[in-house]
Amino acid sequence: EVHLVESGGGMVRPGGSLTLTCVASGFDFEYETMSWVRLAPGKVPEWISIINFGGDLGYEIDVVKGRFTTSRDNNKKTLYLQMNNLRPEDTALYYCARGGYGHDRYRGRGTQVTVSL
Repeated sequence: EVHLVESGGGMVRPGGSLTLTCVASGFDFEYETMSWVRLAPGKVPEWISIINFGGDLGYEIDVVKGRFTTSRDNNKKTLYLQMNNLRPEDTALYYCARGGYGHDRYRGRGTQVTVSL
């Protein structure tokens, strides 16, 4: 059974940083493309980044370029999202998903990120 468990969210002030972690099990993580997706209230899911099995970034949304870094450790079956210079508009539920753009059949429950004064 596929399990994806995110952690690392929280409440930070604008300009702050957080690192999200997604631990995977139940499938061959090292061979799979993975995504970070966020869901803000009243909005559709937004794919933030997509990273291939080799660790190459295949996609990153413009609004996070230069602020967010996506990486993975296949030995630990773990996906990371380092987020710097956070903005209020980054507030959302962040989750990891198995697969590329538009694929979130297998996803974690997510971790909440709130950016506020």
